[in-house]
Amino acid sequence: METGKYCVIGAGPSGLAALKNLAERGIPVEGLEREDDVGGNWYYGRPNSSVYASTHLISSKRTTEYIDFPMPKEYPPYPSHAQALSYLRAYARQHQLYDRIRFGTSVARVEFRLGGDSRSPTWLVTTDRGETREYAGLVVANGHHWDPLWPQVPGEFTGRQMHAHDYKTPEVLAGRRVLVIGAGNTGCDIAVEAAQHASSTLHSLRRGYHFLPKFLFGRPVDSGAEWFQRRRFPRWLQRWLIGWMVRIAAGNPERFGLPRPDHRLFESHPIINSQLFYYLGHGRIQVRPGIERLCGTKVRFVDGREDEVDLIVWATGYRISFPFLESRLVLDEVGYPRLFLNAFHPDYDNFFVAGLIQPNSGQWGITDWQCRLMAAFIAAQQQAPAKADRFRKLKAGRPENTSGGIRYVPSPRHILEVEYYSYRERLKKLVQTL
Repeated sequence: METGKYCVIGAGPSGLAALKNLAERGIPVEGLEREDDVGGNWYYGRPNSSVYASTHLISSKRTTEYIDFPMPKEYPPYPSHAQALSYLRAYARQHQLYDRIRFGTSVARVEFRLGGDSRSPTWLVTTDRGETREYAGLVVANGHHWDPLWPQVPGEFTGRQMHAHDYKTPEVLAGRRVLVIGAGNTGCDIAVEAAQHASSTLHSLRRGYHFLPKFLFGRPVDSGAEWFQRRRFPRWLQRWLIGWMVRIAAGNPERFGLPRPDHRLFESHPIINSQLFYYLGHGRIQVRPGIERLCGTKVRFVDGREDEVDLIVWATGYRISFPFLESRLVLDEVGYPRLFLNAFHPDYDNFFVAGLIQPNSGQWGITDWQCRLMAAFIAAQQQAPAKADRFRKLKAGRPENTSGGIRYVPSPRHILEVEYYSYRERLKKLVQTL
């Protein structure tokens, strides 16, 4: 084992932030990446990428970008996946990360060996080539949008089915009777594409949601939300003002046939889409409730209706998967992260998970803050033991609430949910303490 060297698994947005921040602190580090270049989920066309050809960011560039690496001025407010990938690669070149990454290297297994210090085990990483290396510490950054979740639905469907993970271009929709299941951002995007290419489009939603346009009065909607947060508007007033402005700008979802939300604004992951109402209003998308049963070429919904369908697209989310290590290191028995701030192990001082969050705005910047805090804690263990000990006690205590006081709808999609502004501010303050 090279003295003090850390391993970062994955070279997507979170892995790059970890590599950069550890290296900046003088911590020996190398990355392991299965693909031939950086980008992770944003490396369009690779087997584990869930990006489709028309994908753009759903958070604005200013709330998404890394802390000290602004996205180019010429980028639009919501960059395309190609621009996002170009930005990530520019970040890797700027910080000389390419030389720290072993490409074409998949991790098959991770184990640990306890030594004299039970808080800092040695990490044994075995690659798909059968090679095992020892590391002084580990940062897992394998992402959580690559292992498709397929719901269990009674019956059998004889048409074509696919998960949104495998959807790439609209040719697969052309001329077909398409059913899109799931009202997340991906489901809404694919329903809109189906409205333009399919012979008919059904969109199945189990519950009502609040839909926000990408732009509100000419500005990205998430920049307005942050404006309210910075000025400490109470949550009830934010809900009222933003809800009122959205209704004026976009209209009431129920007028377009969408079900009434069963929760308040902000209590579910935001659905950001400026085109869904347009195609609903033109009859190109028909709303359906949840599914009761698959019936050969038909689908029966919980309201008793049945429709003939050629293609089902399951936009039903992803499993949180760590196929190379014991999940109990990261998740509790229910499946929730057992990590302080979803990043720091309560017992081990040299095991971290970067990017295991689902913020209600951009992610890369707050993952950058996560990794700054990781690097600061690693460095403090050698350089400022008293500060490290205070943080150690904090992360070993009761897990902190990351919701910013919001009571999220109880569903699997909110297992990783964090409130962007309060979570970021918490990380920034903790960095200052180290």
